[in-house]
Amino acid sequence: MEAKTCNETRVVRTSRIFPNDVNNHNTLFGGKLISDIDMIASISAVRHSRAECVTASIDSVDFLSPITPKDSVCIETFVSNTGTTSIEVFAKVIAEDLMSGTRKIAATAFLTFVALDKSGKPTRVPAIIPETEEEKKLYETGKDRAEKRKEHRKSSKELASVFTTHKPWE
Repeated sequence: MEAKTCNETRVVRTSRIFPNDVNNHNTLFGGKLISDIDMIASISAVRHSRAECVTASIDSVDFLSPITPKDSVCIETFVSNTGTTSIEVFAKVIAEDLMSGTRKIAATAFLTFVALDKSGKPTRVPAIIPETEEEKKLYETGKDRAEKRKEHRKSSKELASVFTTHKPWE
């Protein structure tokens, strides 16, 4: 299995913000942005693995600056690290004021996907080769994020074990 560069997995989508995309503060609805990030990041994961991929986690979405209807929103994703069957995808969201051309980082996110074979079982994925400074920094810090993700998942499962599935009205 041949390693791939981050650039081979890169996906970029730019779109406008319309009135039905905003919340009561006239800024892009966070849920819409998360949905768009997940969709675009999944393309990066499949490009990398050339296998079906499922979202295992969205570790963090950091909303850094509001996005308004005056802005375009550019979502850029690429594979930043890999495990045996898992693929970490980094998403960078850039808002651009369409009148002034001013650009700002509006959000960042890390998503983890698992590649599946034709029978639905996890399958091995290629390694990733970072080339730019940005890619190298994300790659170098990826193992720490993976460890934190593993610990968080364990805690989530422990907590979920005390939850009931009873209907609240019964």
